[in-house]
Amino acid sequence: MASTSHEDAETVDGVHQNSWSANLEQDQHAENRALVVEEALDAVESTATGYHVNLVTHGDHGHPETYLYDELDDAFGDGIVYEYVDQCGCGGHVTRVRIVN
Repeated sequence: MASTSHEDAETVDGVHQNSWSANLEQDQHAENRALVVEEALDAVESTATGYHVNLVTHGDHGHPETYLYDELDDAFGDGIVYEYVDQCGCGGHVTRVRIVN
């Protein structure tokens, strides 16, 4: 599986008709877990069906399983499939979210 780093990540902007990575590990994200969740949900909404978004979340908040996965389930239910990919060398975490419908 290909590795994703924060250097490859983009800010959330428009609808992506391809697979991409959302950078949620900037300074403002370290200070605000709610912002990470909000922008992660926006990133998923901004990804077209059949593609995935790698959510690169700030390491200061720990493993995304503890604060993000329930939010994804509540917002998108069976419309997505997600998996934990890896922890970046910088301490951030990568969760791949595939849009299935």
